[in-house]
Amino acid sequence: MPVAQVNGLNLYYERAGSGPPLLFISGTGGDLRNKPNQFDGPLPRRFDMASHDQRGLGQSDKPDVAYSMADYADDAAGLMDHLGWDSAHVIGVSFGGMVAQELVLRHPQRVRRLVLACTSPGGEGGSSFPFHEIEHLRGEARARHMIPISDTRRDAAWAAANPDQYEKLVALAAAEPFADEPGRAAGAWRQLEARAQHDTWARLPKIACPVLIAAGRYDGIAPLETQQRMAERIPGARLQVFEGGHLFMIQDRTATSAMADFLLES
Repeated sequence: MPVAQVNGLNLYYERAGSGPPLLFISGTGGDLRNKPNQFDGPLPRRFDMASHDQRGLGQSDKPDVAYSMADYADDAAGLMDHLGWDSAHVIGVSFGGMVAQELVLRHPQRVRRLVLACTSPGGEGGSSFPFHEIEHLRGEARARHMIPISDTRRDAAWAAANPDQYEKLVALAAAEPFADEPGRAAGAWRQLEARAQHDTWARLPKIACPVLIAAGRYDGIAPLETQQRMAERIPGARLQVFEGGHLFMIQDRTATSAMADFLLES
């Protein structure tokens, strides 16, 4: 099992493909055991890609202590050290986009080009949906609450008109195959605590590398308006809107290829 010893933790990671180095930072609750995932798409065909279970998640260590967004960013930089990468392209998705913002601000020389997907700056720029406020909802109750927020087209009228598809979405979103693992609940909560404190808004103008803001048109977790504000705040940032909700990378087949094209621009 590939493990990097980083900042006193064992971080599980995977690596695949060939090409320029790419660090893919995944979102809230990300666990590389859940399939399909980022390694099953087109990115490893164009990049030497690495991705990890962040502290508190998956097969990485889950210390029951307070985590900060700076901790997550330093973990990502530490993984790059372990891989022998002085710098790399970075894609950060949702919570991973928050981590990626901290990474490029704390370690600017490590990030060549950056994609921030369905994420937020926090603070005055706007925050993503407050998952820490619905931690009491589990399983199907949580899934039914989040489906119309994740994709605003999936409202009550849509659910009534498409009951079979809706129930499939509920079952998929409710699945928690590793819920009973030791330390999982504490680690997941520690992530949500750190996420609630995320705020890079005042520092975004300091980002100097090329940035693509990738947004889902119907995303209620990281609304399009927030993506637009981020694009205006980061010097030279480009905004690209895709046809989907928070999962637009799955819903819009052009999205991941567009991200890769951006990263490979000279």
